[in-house]
Amino acid sequence: MAVPDVQQPLSAIGCDACQSAVQSGGQQELSFLLLDQLTIPVLSCDEHLEQFSSVCGLTSEDTVDLLHHLPAGGLSCPSCRLVPYNSPHPLVRVQDGAIIPLACPEHQTEIVQRFQTGIQTQHQLTVGLDTSTGPSLKDP
Repeated sequence: MAVPDVQQPLSAIGCDACQSAVQSGGQQELSFLLLDQLTIPVLSCDEHLEQFSSVCGLTSEDTVDLLHHLPAGGLSCPSCRLVPYNSPHPLVRVQDGAIIPLACPEHQTEIVQRFQTGIQTQHQLTVGLDTSTGPSLKDP
């Protein structure tokens, strides 16, 4: 699978904490996103990681967990273990911040697709609430 086409310049990141995490190259802010059977190392600030995991969670029946340490058992994908030594990594915009999934191309694609599907789901849920034409509690 090809690496997702979500590359953007670092100057596009409006969040100082995300910029710092990305520029550190994983030396300070490396976290792990656990979603279904995936364990994805990610760089970002805590706020945007929470937003990203929340949106991705809309595509899962299980809960999404964020760890700020290597999970027990490490990374099960051999290609993901080698990713920190390869480049480039996609930059995924999350509101005014961003995350960088440090995963193999296959898992990068999967997590980006889940995020995009989660955004669509979130949009459909909020549009459905905004256009509700049911009776109001104020109606007699």
